[in-house]
Amino acid sequence: MTAALGDLSPQQRALVDQWLPNATVERDHSWGLTTTTVVEMTRSGSRFIVKAGGADDHHIQRELHAHLNWLRPWTSRGCAPTLAHGNADAKILVTRYLPGEPVFGSTYADDPAVYRQAGELLALLHAQSVVVDDDYEGRENEKSLAWLRQPHRIASATAERLRTEIATWSTPPAALVPTHGDWQPRNWLVHHDVVGIIDFGRAAMRPASTDFARLAVQDFSRNPNLETAFLDGYGADPREAGAWRRDRVRAAIGTAVWAHRVGDEPFEAQGHRMIAEALSSSRA
Repeated sequence: MTAALGDLSPQQRALVDQWLPNATVERDHSWGLTTTTVVEMTRSGSRFIVKAGGADDHHIQRELHAHLNWLRPWTSRGCAPTLAHGNADAKILVTRYLPGEPVFGSTYADDPAVYRQAGELLALLHAQSVVVDDDYEGRENEKSLAWLRQPHRIASATAERLRTEIATWSTPPAALVPTHGDWQPRNWLVHHDVVGIIDFGRAAMRPASTDFARLAVQDFSRNPNLETAFLDGYGADPREAGAWRRDRVRAAIGTAVWAHRVGDEPFEAQGHRMIAEALSSSRA
């Protein structure tokens, strides 16, 4: 195996050999901050993405579930990669390569037409099913408190304020839909002016508003026209004030603590900004 596949387990390597015999590694797309390996490969003129998780990975199973259950509204339009192979126990999957230029860091990052398409695509994902969960809010509160018990650099007074506020939150039943979990330009591609979506390792059933959290703190705050275009595409605004505040605080805590754990200082700084903004108002 090439160096790009060196972090794969023997079982994962054997599966790659079985699924893509004599394939050639073209590029290593691994992020480097986690144990997930992402490699672009070619075989017989076709391009593939191999994604493999480490021993502590919890994302590959989510991604496989999304491919098998939720992505057809996108794959039928050529807006998401199609699953070629997968093994949840081995924590590995192979998808057909989805061409496109990443939106993040490109001129597309400020193009309202891109955000309008992204809103349309998100609406298709969310519209597939809905379930009411009486325990969701309580579980999420406990997760946020658990994050705050981990090592972090949130000021002690701020952390205590967060704990105090979480303790006051109501826990009403929540309507859950299929969500991407990391909905932002980092996971959007543009090919021939068509937006495509990648990276489903955080896909899960959640309130629709949770998929607005990254955009709100990054892109919508930078350019309100992008928010207008996105909502035009999505069709409505699912952010109810009380639930939206809870969404924002939870996302902020998770971002700050997770980024500190993996050593991503710019993302950690974003998490701290998210906390400050979320605590400063009920909705922005």
